[in-house]
Amino acid sequence: MTTKKIIAVTGATGSQGGGLVRAILNDKNGEFAVRAITRNANSDKAKKLAELGAEVVEADVADKASLLKAFDGAYGTYCVTFFWEHFSPETERANAKNLAEAAKEAGVSHVIWSTLEDTRKWVPLNDDRMPTLMEHYKVPHFDAKGESNAFFENSGVPYTLLYTSFYWDNFIHFGMGPQKGPDGKLGITFPMGDKKLPGIAAEDIGKCAYGIFKAGDTYKNKAVGISGQHLTGKEMADGFSKVLGRTIVYNDIPASTFRSFNFPGADDLGNMFQFKHDFEADFCGRRDAKLSKSLNPELQTFESWLNKNKDQIALE
Repeated sequence: MTTKKIIAVTGATGSQGGGLVRAILNDKNGEFAVRAITRNANSDKAKKLAELGAEVVEADVADKASLLKAFDGAYGTYCVTFFWEHFSPETERANAKNLAEAAKEAGVSHVIWSTLEDTRKWVPLNDDRMPTLMEHYKVPHFDAKGESNAFFENSGVPYTLLYTSFYWDNFIHFGMGPQKGPDGKLGITFPMGDKKLPGIAAEDIGKCAYGIFKAGDTYKNKAVGISGQHLTGKEMADGFSKVLGRTIVYNDIPASTFRSFNFPGADDLGNMFQFKHDFEADFCGRRDAKLSKSLNPELQTFESWLNKNKDQIALE
């Protein structure tokens, strides 16, 4: 029977949760044990976590009773939701509410909620600088998470609001990597102008979360923003060129053009980039790379991440 304090991690087979699970397992002499929560304990990723030494349990963020069981006896919980599976802000809020209520009812001592800004605090719905989406949102996948902060703030459970950054892994898995344009040049394309975009290796989000848990009471009832580096589109393109040995350019386009792209969520992401562009000082100011490094001494820069992952980046 372990005497270590248990951290229950939702989304354990995903990018954020998986990073936290591995960080805990790799710290053999640490004070925490990990309970990896997944909807399918028989998936290859879940089996791999079990092989590494995680306690793997099944639960679903849509089912509060399953979460309550999975959180039972845990010291802390890492809570994350999965907007891109359903594209529904209402589902996102319902799942967040389940997580907050289950954490309270299970009596956990610290919950970290992976969140983003509610952009409507900067751009109200009646502000036509960017289109309103789904009738009630400007950036649905941001707004629903930001609105859900209240579930955790009002739960009575000590919480940390963890504001994450753009995953550099999107250049591998989300179709945002260098692609050949009409002129034949390889480029990355998004509407950020010369503004800086806070980014981070997905694995480092979990490692930073582990640093927050290890810090005890330090970050309870506080908001923490994390990033690996703040870079312009051109700086990222230059990084690609250096590491890949190919000329990669940055194509700056209007947010309206990005919104018109033919893939699910393009309008949401177009608004997201516009928000990050228009409110660069607020968005970057919240995400402190030095603080992130203090939480996670292994924090990667964009260049170190590229060197580690260059073989996974397809050049079309």
